[in-house]
Amino acid sequence: MRPLSAIAAFLALICAVPAIAQSDIAPEQSVLDGDYLTVGVGAIYGPSYDGSDDYVLTPVPVVQGNLKGIEITPRPGGIALDIVPDGNDPRFGFSFGPVATLSRNRASQIEDPAVRAAGKLDTAFELGVNGGVTAYKLLHGYDSLTLSADVKWDVAGAHSGRVISPSLSYFTPLSRAALITLSVSARHVDDAYASYYYGVTPAQSTASGLPEFEAKSGWDSIGIGILGGYDLSGNALDGGFAVFVLGSYSRQLNDAKRTPYTSLRGDADQWIGGAGIGYTF
Repeated sequence: MRPLSAIAAFLALICAVPAIAQSDIAPEQSVLDGDYLTVGVGAIYGPSYDGSDDYVLTPVPVVQGNLKGIEITPRPGGIALDIVPDGNDPRFGFSFGPVATLSRNRASQIEDPAVRAAGKLDTAFELGVNGGVTAYKLLHGYDSLTLSADVKWDVAGAHSGRVISPSLSYFTPLSRAALITLSVSARHVDDAYASYYYGVTPAQSTASGLPEFEAKSGWDSIGIGILGGYDLSGNALDGGFAVFVLGSYSRQLNDAKRTPYTSLRGDADQWIGGAGIGYTF
């Protein structure tokens, strides 16, 4: 799992909490019924860029909620909106709506001197759509399995390409306070994205000493992750403070693995850990 994917997974754990409210885990009223908002902050310790073997600490803000039937779902550097309500106690749910994110891969925190000499990259502003389907109550009355994907295009003129990010995640509460999510994710990029982040131009080669490299489209990563959360009041339905932890592993694939930024200066194996705290009201 890439650094940004791990951040997204960290944020997704908070988003999974409403699944409890949709089940019959408790008869009492839930703060997650109707309009609500979750705000928080966390930190991710992971590679300084996609494919790096240098690790840095990155702060993660959290904003998530449901306002007037529109679900606000956090993304790394942005948000997604779900405009398709699931209704009360559904067996299946569907999500669809716009997504907008900022990507700062190799725009900051470049620890490797050769990669830094190749030059910082511009921040990408990616717009697109997200969609997915969720099956509830698979093994018991409170779990869920979600298949989803984001499809985004850079509109800021950085990589000027397209990214497809599918994921499969299984969520279950372990108690009224403890939650866990297991996830598998991948990413497919087009030629423009691959060339911008994984290619080494003649000018970059001269500046960094790295060999020239031409990168092509394809699947650039696949990863697995595990996340856990614990509500500090002992009841996830009454809001308040909750803490979260995560761990993940991902593998760079194809030209994301073969690029000199990874093969000579980094590592195709990417490990990430993180923690945070949120408040729901």
